[in-house]
Amino acid sequence: QVQLVESGGGLVQAGGSLRVSCAVSGRTFTHFDMGWFRQAPGKEREFVAAIRWIDDSTYYADSVKGRFTISRDNAKSTVYLQMNRVKPEDTAVYYCAGRPSYSSTNWSPRDMDYWGKGTLVTVSS
Repeated sequence: QVQLVESGGGLVQAGGSLRVSCAVSGRTFTHFDMGWFRQAPGKEREFVAAIRWIDDSTYYADSVKGRFTISRDNAKSTVYLQMNRVKPEDTAVYYCAGRPSYSSTNWSPRDMDYWGKGTLVTVSS
């Protein structure tokens, strides 16, 4: 059983920074591609960022490119999302997701196999 547990959400002012983390247990983390998604009230869940196991290549939604950075620590089985210059529209529940690594670079929610329960990030204006 794979478990993903997010942490680090909270309240941050617009223009500030926040880092959320996701600890993975139950499977070989190093063989997983990992991603962050978010869901704002009344909206569908959307892709934010992803990192592939095989070469640490990263992918970002246009809305966060240049502001957010995804990274992973294989020794700690943890993936991070560093959020800088946050905006009120970044307010959402942030979900960590993973899948066994393969060649696809599709990052829609349906492409992911395992999910955490989410952590709320609120950006005040």
